[in-house]
Amino acid sequence: MDDFQSAYQEEKQRLDDMLQMVDSQLTRLKSIPVYTGQDFTEQMLEAHREESRQQLARSVREPYFGRLDFAEAGKNKSELYIGKQGVYDPESSKPVVIDWRAPVASLFYSFTGGDDASYEAPEGVIEGLVYLKRNLVIRQGILERVADTYNRESEGPAVSDEFLVYRLGENKDNRLRDIVSTIQAEQDLIIRAAKNTALIIQGVAGSGKTTVALHRLAFLLYQYKEQIKAERMVIFAPNHMFIDYISEVLPELGVGDIQQSTFADWAARLLDLENAPQDDANELTRWFDSLDHRQSVTHSGKENLEYPGRFKGSMAFKSILDGYLDRLEPTCVPEQDFEPWDGAKLPFSVIADWFNGEYRHYPIARRKERVLARIHRWIEMELKKSPSAAALKERKKKAQQREKSYAKKWPELDSLAIYKRLMQDKPDGIPSSILKETRSYLKEGQVKEEDLAALLYIFSRTQEIEGEMTFDHVVIDEAQDFSPFQVAVLDRFVKGHSFTILGDLSQAIHYYKGIQSWEEMQTLFQPEDTAYYALTRSYRSTMEIIDFANGILERGVGTDLLAVPVFRSGEPVNLLKITERDREKGIAETLTKVLGGSHRTVALLTRTMEEARELHETLAAKSFDIHLIGGEQRQYTGGISVLPAYLSKGLEFDAVILTDVDTAHYGVHDARLLYVGCTRALHELWLLHGRELPQYVHSAAE
Repeated sequence: MDDFQSAYQEEKQRLDDMLQMVDSQLTRLKSIPVYTGQDFTEQMLEAHREESRQQLARSVREPYFGRLDFAEAGKNKSELYIGKQGVYDPESSKPVVIDWRAPVASLFYSFTGGDDASYEAPEGVIEGLVYLKRNLVIRQGILERVADTYNRESEGPAVSDEFLVYRLGENKDNRLRDIVSTIQAEQDLIIRAAKNTALIIQGVAGSGKTTVALHRLAFLLYQYKEQIKAERMVIFAPNHMFIDYISEVLPELGVGDIQQSTFADWAARLLDLENAPQDDANELTRWFDSLDHRQSVTHSGKENLEYPGRFKGSMAFKSILDGYLDRLEPTCVPEQDFEPWDGAKLPFSVIADWFNGEYRHYPIARRKERVLARIHRWIEMELKKSPSAAALKERKKKAQQREKSYAKKWPELDSLAIYKRLMQDKPDGIPSSILKETRSYLKEGQVKEEDLAALLYIFSRTQEIEGEMTFDHVVIDEAQDFSPFQVAVLDRFVKGHSFTILGDLSQAIHYYKGIQSWEEMQTLFQPEDTAYYALTRSYRSTMEIIDFANGILERGVGTDLLAVPVFRSGEPVNLLKITERDREKGIAETLTKVLGGSHRTVALLTRTMEEARELHETLAAKSFDIHLIGGEQRQYTGGISVLPAYLSKGLEFDAVILTDVDTAHYGVHDARLLYVGCTRALHELWLLHGRELPQYVHSAAE
């Protein structure tokens, strides 16, 4: 029997024994009746049993994915099996599967060969020797693959990418999957970084930055379980479809209670806006479907605040708000005495002293509430001094009227009211065009997404931020499309600057908002509170696709943020010229050819939403089972999809067909957009064109 067969039989027997033990534990727990009573102790015990049932049920499908033979210095070698959650022997209470987040499990990810192996444990640095590093693929309790990526006893010990390449070559379905079995050393560093740090991650397309951030959340819950709660962590995603796309990763890792939201949805709930803006799907469509917008776009790298979204997302706008709010505070108390009836007077000086003195430690809106409540109590005490029942009745009637009239003289201090007054007062520093446009739609009762950072900031300065409003950790995905002001506002709602901020400047296609440099985010925090990581290795696409996409960046964008591919080769990138007359026929024939393979997810990417609708109608009429994805979409269902390229960001497909790749649709200012479209493809990429190809595409293909 050769070494492989011997290893396979050994692991199969080990798996059979493990599954028998897990199944026995699960059967025992299922036999215990579910407690539904009111006793608190029993409720806690039942919650623990239910958590164990769910963990064991997951372990039946895949109890572990790796094996590490490790000998701590001065001790015997141990065989450590590593899984998504720990499993304990019910008789000895010793771990038979190590949770991937445990300190010793970090060796499985960080060890890259050699004699030195160490990891950080609570008791200090543990050193020793790694003898074997083995990857295992187990699906539904069946051992499918055994691959040794390191074996000290073999000749020329080395770590191989063979297993990683195997996993990357698998086909895609309609959900993002965990990467816990293939986390790379540079990703593991980010996952295990300290909690109270604002991590800023520049990751090239396909570097796994989103998945790394999700695994980081699972790690933080494991490492700091006494300090943080899942329900007080949040992921801010670019849209609802993206939330659905990533929805299965966290439950698979056993941490399914983490909040997932768009920034707009969270802000609207907190501010209780009646006409809440949705995520900016309509703004995206308006922007990208206007093919002449590119004439006003600059790539100079300067701050460029000509767009309302860029200006309202700047720290300069925050400074204007600070000045306005500082000036507002001294004007809050009406400069008059309060007389609930003739002969009773509460002097202005006393009321102002309450507001500016006793209640000064409260935000101004809360101060207003406290002062008005105290005035009401003063009225009640004065009423008790009434000489008769008739006088009491008369005074009470007048007091109710005058108290109501007096309260109206105080300024409205809810966020939207203050924001409207600010725009009406025309403070220095706000461009007149932005003032005019904003006043116009605010008058109509509308609020745009670009206004939310300012409204939230006003809220945070004027209202009390209560405990349930705060977060233990915040993940911001596609952060290159966030503004510095948005992050600064969020920092007021999160404990200890605990952020994971991730994105890719090469995919910064929304020129009307967002950032142009990560320094715009880094300067929001003290140097000791932030850390920057660059993920340059791309695991998504084949070498051919990545090389082609890099060419677009080099020649079309002029950036050095290029991806380093994993050694996974595939088909060449296909550039196909089809005449305008044969466009529909050529697209259909190309789709048919692509579907002839083993791909499970295919995307046709158009330049505009209108073109996507037309193409969907055309292909559906040709009997293709195809889904149209628009900005309002909340689910990605897999299969064949047609959508504009700007909505594909964050998604990935087995094969991608880009239509109309010509100078009219993808001029030099749209090189980033074309790069986004190309880097959605895992295995196969087609660019169809009828008219002239952009020069940077010609160059990339050479």
